[in-house]
Amino acid sequence: MDRPAKPQYGCKMRTDTGKTFKLEDYRPTDYAIPEVDLSFWLDGTETGVTARIVFERRPGVAASAPLELNGDGLTLISLKIDGNMPDTGDYQATPDRLILHKLPLDDRFTIEIVTKINPDANKALMGLYRSGNIYCTQCEAEGFRRITYFYDRPDILAVYRVRIEARKTEAPI
Repeated sequence: MDRPAKPQYGCKMRTDTGKTFKLEDYRPTDYAIPEVDLSFWLDGTETGVTARIVFERRPGVAASAPLELNGDGLTLISLKIDGNMPDTGDYQATPDRLILHKLPLDDRFTIEIVTKINPDANKALMGLYRSGNIYCTQCEAEGFRRITYFYDRPDILAVYRVRIEARKTEAPI
């Protein structure tokens, strides 16, 4: 008697192992993030994301300490610190990292980051992606960096406010 063929699925099991983090190596970030406001303008190939992130310098951290945020394949559209555009030499932006060298002297400040992402091309199934006609997010453990520049660590406990806009024909549900 012939056995039926095994079904073939489009997904492969992940076989790589992630980086090991040891508790003795843990160090808190130089800046806490108490609040995050996110606004999305959904589009299959050019979703705009505006992140307004409040940062608080932790006690003992020098005002000259840079702020390094993770990204993953991001396109930076604009950047403001407390409502002002920084000089080009005051930051470095790549698709995978945003480093701010000159920050306000105040211990609390807001950074506005506008990025552009492509949910249709995101085949990693992390961050914001589209499955069929449905927009999906997967941000644990390090998927949020595919949406905006961020610390993207599990110990960052912020209050989030999120607004999502889309054309009804693009996202009817």
